[in-house]
Amino acid sequence: MIKNNAVLATVVFAMAVTVSSVSYTFYQLYETNRAKHIDNIFTKHSLISQIYHTYLIKQISQPIFEANLALYNLDEILDHREYEAIVRHGKILKSDGNTDNLIGEYALSSSPYDMHVSQQVITSMIEYKDNIYFWVESSRHSVLLEDRSIEPYRPVNLYSAYGTLMTILLVSFALIIYRLRPLRRLRKQIARFGEGDMGVRFRIEGSDEIALIANELDSTQNKIRSLIEARTLFLRNIMHELKTPIAKGRIVATMLSDEKQRGRFEGIFERLESLIGEFALIEEIASGNQHHDKKEYRLVDIMDGAIDLAMVEYDAVDCNIDASIKVEVDYRLFVTAIKNLIDNAIKYSSEKKMEIWTHDGEIVFANEGEPLKNPLSYYIEPFTKERPTKDSFGLGLYIVDAILKEHDYVLAYERRENRNCFICVPVRTKRR
Repeated sequence: MIKNNAVLATVVFAMAVTVSSVSYTFYQLYETNRAKHIDNIFTKHSLISQIYHTYLIKQISQPIFEANLALYNLDEILDHREYEAIVRHGKILKSDGNTDNLIGEYALSSSPYDMHVSQQVITSMIEYKDNIYFWVESSRHSVLLEDRSIEPYRPVNLYSAYGTLMTILLVSFALIIYRLRPLRRLRKQIARFGEGDMGVRFRIEGSDEIALIANELDSTQNKIRSLIEARTLFLRNIMHELKTPIAKGRIVATMLSDEKQRGRFEGIFERLESLIGEFALIEEIASGNQHHDKKEYRLVDIMDGAIDLAMVEYDAVDCNIDASIKVEVDYRLFVTAIKNLIDNAIKYSSEKKMEIWTHDGEIVFANEGEPLKNPLSYYIEPFTKERPTKDSFGLGLYIVDAILKEHDYVLAYERRENRNCFICVPVRTKRR
């Protein structure tokens, strides 16, 4: 599936990589800016720690402490439930534990040493329901302060830039897919044309590269169609024109009193009729604009039809084929191919007999005789044969090969002991 849509798969992959890279870059930018924002806000904790520490060592009274908090837009959370909810469920953005510098200043005072150590202040910045809180605690006391002047980090500009860029990327991707859509249609049309549908049209309105290619294909198709039609008309006219003099010649030949001459002329005209018939069959197979009527038939019935068409004795053909085996073929063409294989097998057999059997979907035609002197490819070319005879024009195996290819078979040859084996091999199990 991917091989059939390689261009689309490449575009999708490139789009996925681009979107992932851009998203990761913006995420890193978001994290960096957010960290800087938190650090900038958290610098206020030193001032809060100083005020709180001064309050702890009783340098200022409760009213003055609250006045200092109000001066810096800080409100103490006194409600116990709200306090617990914020501390328990709030998100700690940053935390820092320090012994305030003022401790050092009072280290020489008359207070005991352990009292000063116990005054270590830990400040945590908490985000809860879009509000910022400073939780300041020591070993003896803690206080939760809400900072009314600070809002949580909201990267609106960053989100806008990301949304704009992603929109541009998605629109660009959609436009690329839209522009590539004619390629799929063009591929299907080319496949139909390759299967012999000469009525398919490639023309596309537009002036882009795909439209130019499609219109060139349409022009080429018209030329090919004209050449095929001209060739077909030429061949059919020739065959039609030849049949008339041949028919007249056969009539005249029957009027000859000399039996030897009459037989000679009749043989000549029979050969000409046979040659025209083979040419007609070759033209039908090679023209590519016919649709074969393929149906399912029992293979044994096809063999019987081929033996009847070859006009050979049934005793000359040992047919060992299971009656349950079926093949989907054009009956007339496939019978003709089998008939030619039977003809060749009997003609070049030393005993004028041959055998047919099947194995793993392959159909084997075997006869006892001399091995082929040339590769099989030599014999499936038109007008080539092992031994020239007056009854053959060297088109038998060429026709067989062409018909088998139309039915997804290939012709193979093997020499087994003293037997020549011509094998019809399904393409799905084509031998290497």
